[in-house]
Amino acid sequence: MFFSAAGYMPPQVPMVMPVPDRPLGCPPGLEYLTQIDQLLVQQKVELAEVILGWETNNKYTVKNSMGQQVFFVAEENDCCNRQFCGPLRSFVLHVQDNMGQEVMTLTRPLKCGSCCFPCCLQELEIQSPPGNPIGYVIQNWHPFLPKYTILNEKKEAVLKILGPFCSCRCCADVNFDVLSVDESTKVGRIAKQWTGMVREAFTDADNFGISFPMDLDVKIKAALFGACFLIDFMFFEHNK
Repeated sequence: MFFSAAGYMPPQVPMVMPVPDRPLGCPPGLEYLTQIDQLLVQQKVELAEVILGWETNNKYTVKNSMGQQVFFVAEENDCCNRQFCGPLRSFVLHVQDNMGQEVMTLTRPLKCGSCCFPCCLQELEIQSPPGNPIGYVIQNWHPFLPKYTILNEKKEAVLKILGPFCSCRCCADVNFDVLSVDESTKVGRIAKQWTGMVREAFTDADNFGISFPMDLDVKIKAALFGACFLIDFMFFEHNK
């Protein structure tokens, strides 16, 4: 017979999203994205960052609108890159499904972050399976607005992302609108969600919501997913 100590709470097993059938042409592991039009990206709070201000590799859990876990994301980086380059650092993000299989790799090269150098703008490559590029996120130069272009595997422009003039807002979400290529139609959103005064003040662990059309090409959904992390590092990854 098993006896539990008073006040003991057994570890909770996260709800996971059932594996749907994989359509023809869909990269392995991305079949999850065919069934959803929203994702919630939650960055894990690291005690070393809160107490010591020591930058650690980021980790994220990714859930659907029902709270079911879809992916787990872990940053691969070295200590010097994290401490000295900060939010400008290059990185590799490994995206795993609920069975621990790597289904996507997101890579960001080291680039200058100043708006005065339009030749050194930020970019991100999305690979699925790892080693096979399926999309890109390219920063567009603008004097005061965050702008990006989503490219397909052929490096053709598919969507645009337009952010606000100021990414610092108290008690409110910060929205980056996903637009058609001509910027005339809004088709989705990447929103940095307000997580409360204490967490916002003392950590750089953020929550993001991503919405897109259900029938959007799964590879472009993956590229928007990748754009969320580039936006996080560029605007919200500053030590508190």
